[in-house]
Amino acid sequence: MKAAVIYHREEMPQCADVPEPVVQGEDELLLTVKAAAIKHFDKGRASGKHYSAEQNRKEATVIGGDAVGVLADGTRVFALGVSGTIAERATINKDTLVRLPDGLDEAIAAALPNAVAGSAMALRFRAGMKPGETVLINGATGFTGKMAVQVARHYRAKKIIVTGRNEQSLQSLTALGAAEIISLNLDDDRFIAEIKRIHEVTPIDIIIDYLWGHSAELLLAALKGKGAFSHKTRFVSVGAVTGDNIQLSAAILRSVDLQLSGSGLGSWSKEEMKKLFSEILPEMFQLAADQQLQVEVDRVSLADIDQLWDREVPGGKRLVIIPVHSG
Repeated sequence: MKAAVIYHREEMPQCADVPEPVVQGEDELLLTVKAAAIKHFDKGRASGKHYSAEQNRKEATVIGGDAVGVLADGTRVFALGVSGTIAERATINKDTLVRLPDGLDEAIAAALPNAVAGSAMALRFRAGMKPGETVLINGATGFTGKMAVQVARHYRAKKIIVTGRNEQSLQSLTALGAAEIISLNLDDDRFIAEIKRIHEVTPIDIIIDYLWGHSAELLLAALKGKGAFSHKTRFVSVGAVTGDNIQLSAAILRSVDLQLSGSGLGSWSKEEMKKLFSEILPEMFQLAADQQLQVEVDRVSLADIDQLWDREVPGGKRLVIIPVHSG
């Protein structure tokens, strides 16, 4: 069968012929893959840069961590892979299987789960979001950021504030539910002033951060108090697109009621992961099937994986691989 294979971590994946995966136990099933998204998570694990990657892995590897496809009985599902999933077929774990609702496009279904995990898990379990709260999404113009805007709206946020550098994409977020737009192209002082202005009028309950780096420093600086009682803000780090480290003043921590946490693999409990597959993903799949979520994808061929792996996808879209000979 054809699959996307990385032979050396510093190289691009190649479309190559590999042996069919073999089911190893009762908790596994064989999936005929119909669509598999390319995500930052996949790239990080393939290159060894993601914290969950096997650091010393040297052998050739079929890449991809999840996929949408068809089981032997014709049931359409999403699931996490046991074997690599950017391939014509993959073995999957039964415990992570989610059936797709009728009418849901398979490429859209493949694009959704990583972004749902990166938004809904942060909002529900790390931020403990309640209806009527104000949410700021830092780095909202990417695919997961756009999903976070829509999930926050679905969870009945009172007000959604968004930041980003792509001005055109930022403006498009108003149609998804954003009430305030702040450009990261502003100088530092003006950016902080804008956050302070909003925070004074509508105190920010939750910050979902996909960027970390300098913009996170500016957001935290904007929250700094002056010795009076302060509004509690839950700051959740989900990504680090602009840098893995920040400088954080102890004065900020002492001057404001701040809850700082992260959302990602390793931070979620087993019970939370079960809810992702039993409650959250089925709900989001149904919303997408009912066209209540905006999901933009670029469908591309597995045969072109070496040309697509590092492609930057503008406008908050997601690349979705369609295997060449699925059937």
